[in-house]
Amino acid sequence: MAAEEGKFDNILLAVAEKHLGGVPELLGTLASFLRRKTDFFTGAKQSEWEKLLLDVFNKEAKLAITENNEKIKAREASQRLKAEKEIAERKARQKEIDNNKICDITDEEAAAIIKEEENKKRQQLLDSAGGEPSASNRDGISKPIEKVDDESDKSELGKLMPNAGNGCTLDKYTWTQTLEEVELKIPFDLTFSLRARDLVISIGKKSLKVGIKGQTPIIDGELCGEVKTEESVWVLQDSKTVMITLDKVNKMNWWSRLVTTDPEISTRKINPESSKLSDLDGETRSMVEKMMYDQRQKELGLPTSEDRKKQDILEKFKQQHPEMDFSKCKFN
Repeated sequence: MAAEEGKFDNILLAVAEKHLGGVPELLGTLASFLRRKTDFFTGAKQSEWEKLLLDVFNKEAKLAITENNEKIKAREASQRLKAEKEIAERKARQKEIDNNKICDITDEEAAAIIKEEENKKRQQLLDSAGGEPSASNRDGISKPIEKVDDESDKSELGKLMPNAGNGCTLDKYTWTQTLEEVELKIPFDLTFSLRARDLVISIGKKSLKVGIKGQTPIIDGELCGEVKTEESVWVLQDSKTVMITLDKVNKMNWWSRLVTTDPEISTRKINPESSKLSDLDGETRSMVEKMMYDQRQKELGLPTSEDRKKQDILEKFKQQHPEMDFSKCKFN
């Protein structure tokens, strides 16, 4: 049937190629042939030849739809079989790799396998890393004050002695300070080089979090004072040590600890470098020295410079008015 049906294909194709207007022009030529050479339109009623045309075209349309659906199903089946074959090949190849068998792989597959293995090994290293302090850090840990010479310093007993940088050296990190900023150093005792993406570091206005991804943070708490986050920075030094600079908001006070969970240092034992004060202009230096004096006086329970000024004014007033009774007058 198929061979009989297509016996005029060559002739019709040759005719169709002559019609640049496509199918509408070809149908027009066939209709013109029937009009000119036959009685197709005049030998029967219009309803009869219209029905004949519709029957022929409807039959061919149904065949065309059926054939197209069969092609779609065949294509989908072919694609499904191809996908299943690729999955089976990948599983077989992976099985050979897992069993350490020699097999041919592409450069892309080899690179992907190597990268995956490297990532697994690095993750194992990170999982086993605990951020332990280096030996040098352990040796210089700040010690508590056990003895004082001055009776007024008794409240400082038990507090830690500041390190050379006016901060504190703990088992896992060291921090130093000036009135303007805090420098934090965290050395990691690891067998591999750290990368910035291995770290979790978050500096908030009043908080700090530092650690290795997937591990308990080395530091995670509330800072002793507020810092300017936009001016505070951190760097990874020598792939082993994290250095953090915190810019203080209040530049007139010494911090007694880095975070509130740390042991307290004795701020009365802090010795600011004279060179630092000499670098300031006269007005600023006077202000800083006054603030430092007032802070120490408060810690000792003694009057500040403002308190002394008020006392002096009161004393002068007493001298000017000896007739008045000031015995019940209290100074606040």
